[in-house]
Amino acid sequence: MPLIQITLVEGRDDKVVTECAKEIAQVAHTKLGAPLESIRVVVNQVPATHWIVGNQSKAERDAAKGESK
Repeated sequence: MPLIQITLVEGRDDKVVTECAKEIAQVAHTKLGAPLESIRVVVNQVPATHWIVGNQSKAERDAAKGESK
């Protein structure tokens, strides 16, 4: 039973995230030969304030980009 985990910064449309997860499950089925009903895809969405790159959150980086424009 393949378990595929996807971690994203929150903010994408739910429909887009669901479609992505379904397509990834289909690719795993096709490429690995695993029965589709045995494949699990879990999507974790993290707040931008909890996604840290270096010593800055993504929210801080996005805000800095917005201020410089």
